[in-house]
Amino acid sequence: MDEKKPLRSQRSYGKLDRDGFIHRSWIKGTGLPDHVFDGRPIIGVCNTWSELVTCQYHLRELAEHVKRGVWEAGGVPIEFPAMSLPETQMRPTAMLFRNLLSMEVEESIRANPIDGVVLLGGCDKTTPGQLMGAASVDLPAMVVSSGPMLNGKFQGRDIGSGTDVWRFSEAVRAGEMSLTDFMRAESGMSRSNGVCNTMGTASTMASLVEALGMSLPGNAALPGPDSRRKTLAHLTGNRIVELVKQDVRMSQILTREAFENAILLHAAIGGSTNAVVHLLALAGRVGVPLSLDDFDAIGREVPLLVNLMPSGKFLMEDLSDAGGIPAVLKELRPLLRTHAMTVSGHMLGEIAEAADEAYNREVVATLEAPFGPSSGVWVLRGNLCPHGAILKPSAATPSLLTHRARAVVFEDIEDYKARIDDPDLPCEADSILVLKGCGPKGYPGMPEVGNMALPRKLLAQGVRDMVRISDARMSGTAYGTVILHVSPESEAGGTLALVKDGDEIEFDGPNRRLELLVDEAELGRRRVEWEQAKAPSRFERGWYRLYIDTVLQADRGADLDFLVGKSSADVTRESH
Repeated sequence: MDEKKPLRSQRSYGKLDRDGFIHRSWIKGTGLPDHVFDGRPIIGVCNTWSELVTCQYHLRELAEHVKRGVWEAGGVPIEFPAMSLPETQMRPTAMLFRNLLSMEVEESIRANPIDGVVLLGGCDKTTPGQLMGAASVDLPAMVVSSGPMLNGKFQGRDIGSGTDVWRFSEAVRAGEMSLTDFMRAESGMSRSNGVCNTMGTASTMASLVEALGMSLPGNAALPGPDSRRKTLAHLTGNRIVELVKQDVRMSQILTREAFENAILLHAAIGGSTNAVVHLLALAGRVGVPLSLDDFDAIGREVPLLVNLMPSGKFLMEDLSDAGGIPAVLKELRPLLRTHAMTVSGHMLGEIAEAADEAYNREVVATLEAPFGPSSGVWVLRGNLCPHGAILKPSAATPSLLTHRARAVVFEDIEDYKARIDDPDLPCEADSILVLKGCGPKGYPGMPEVGNMALPRKLLAQGVRDMVRISDARMSGTAYGTVILHVSPESEAGGTLALVKDGDEIEFDGPNRRLELLVDEAELGRRRVEWEQAKAPSRFERGWYRLYIDTVLQADRGADLDFLVGKSSADVTRESH
């Protein structure tokens, strides 16, 4: 660090005047002694601990290990809270509050006298929300994820978070599993703290944090209860102090090359589709040019290397035992942007080179003998999605990746719930299910309902997958031939709003096309009708109103328009 540049915290704690007296006196009420204000780095520990969510229930304890590391390295740790976003508990959807969390984190960092920050989070929207907020301030920062829960257990076999919920639920609806067994599986699925043990959004984002260079190696896969995660937290506490001394800021880590590495890893692990909106939003905060098409172009030739649910059969604990994300990065070396720097002080290529070969080739395959073909995310274009839509091919039925059929349309999620099991629903095995009103503005918040459960009458016939299209998201633990994030969404006047029952839709996955086979004159007539019938929003106040008025579409990360682009850490006035 330039010796002439004082630590940010010294503007509050280093002054020998009335203001310095006030700042030091008040913080001394927490038990800090005089000598810690001698110019040591003040490290914020941003903790999303909450009893509302299993994912982050153990973060209180993990924070203590971060603090040990900070103290050991000569820093002063000060823990502060940020809102938790429990995916399964929040209504209407946790995604509605990701940007709110980012604002809280941003302003908490900017407004307080800290020099660097460690972000403690885990559940799906928590990690991206914290990263987005910290990136907007651009101080030295590191991530410690909460880690996955232990493998689920039921009737002598492993079961996975979310993925087996969807599978068991469909089996009950099809009469293949008893309700008693379904309820018995409940207790065995989540049997420790930590995030989903499948490659859902939480573990995907923790993995991408490693590829982005924002954590120490091993962050993603070590189980939440594993003592080695406490060690990782301690070492992170050590390292963040060094980053502050060297003035290594997030913008120096989150480069275009870092995002390209994240996209490459995302394809190799069969990562959640939700990562697309999160990476786009994060790139927008740091001013890195990143587009929806980059996910297809960069990840197109990357095969599926990791055999985890929902694209495979193993779970995160198995990936940890096989060597974790460093073992996957080792296999990806020929494709990586190896010179991208990480918070560890090593380039990502050096981390990949130093990693051990995978210990279990059933879990982590090689580029020469991958677990599956080119994976990643398919970005679709056409008159139904002029700004794009996405599909996860590794979780889809291959025979449905080219499909032409008539639409069965649901105007919103309530319409879907009311009619999906109606025996008179005009739906055949080859129909395409279309759901509207579930985009960022429409729900609001873009919920995880895109993987619509299939009609009961078709389940009884043995149907287990159908093409489904919506402006919604889906859980990273889900599977199926599900086309998501249609943009513009129906609420914003996208073509999706104009689809009617019986319309033909053509989906050509290999050629990345999604077309509504209705002529332009008819679509123009429908658009006039739609605009005349459009009701005003029922949300008139508070966060909902601000969100609806300013949220961007999915192809731009669903961030708020006024949050795009980083700002200075020091735009606030000095306190008096």
